[in-house]
Amino acid sequence: MSRNIRWVRLSIATILAAGFVAVFMSLGIWQVHRLHWKLDLIARVDSRVAAAPVPAPGPNAWAGLTREVDEYRHVAVTGTFLNDQEVQIYTPSMFGPGYWVLTPLKRDDGTIVMINRGVVPEEKKSPASRVAPEGVQHITGLLRLSEDHGWLFSQKDRPQDGVWYRRDIASITQTKGLENAAPYFIDQDLTDPEGFPRGGQTVVKFRNSHLSYAITWFAMALLSLVGWGVVLRQELKNRD
Repeated sequence: MSRNIRWVRLSIATILAAGFVAVFMSLGIWQVHRLHWKLDLIARVDSRVAAAPVPAPGPNAWAGLTREVDEYRHVAVTGTFLNDQEVQIYTPSMFGPGYWVLTPLKRDDGTIVMINRGVVPEEKKSPASRVAPEGVQHITGLLRLSEDHGWLFSQKDRPQDGVWYRRDIASITQTKGLENAAPYFIDQDLTDPEGFPRGGQTVVKFRNSHLSYAITWFAMALLSLVGWGVVLRQELKNRD
């Protein structure tokens, strides 16, 4: 009876160890694949940011824009600012509490592109405290897709009050009655290091913890094998 019980225990331990190893190894391998994907994404984004500006996508290309292929492309656009439709969106900044200044740019074809002209400190939030750009403007910057979803604990937008906490382009343009508006916005490049709004504030940073996750899962697989080895040794000792 004692031998049978030990054999059952060893069988159960072997099955559990095999299952744990298989699961942990699969998770580790998946994280390795994610690591290579993230490194490739970072390399592609870096190349886009450093590239010479290309014309901003027109209406025919809007439906096919994706984050993986198009976000952070260095683009150029020409048009006239609709300064009376400016929107300010709260953001922490190097100046303390600050605001992104988003202004619609109307192109010659009548389409609208929202331009994130940069950040201003609290005392520069009011358009009256700044000089509005007039006439035809030639803008270069990084293409960004609309921030349709808020982050954890972020406040909800209040379009009816003209208050937004994220750069939700669809909500902004619809509330402002701007037709033929692009589904993206452009983070304008830095043009005046001392002026406001101050462009060139885009943070191109991707969280990449896949290597540490992979090591953790592989370590768990190894621990499962070690645990099985301890059980096996104990059973062999008991049998002797």
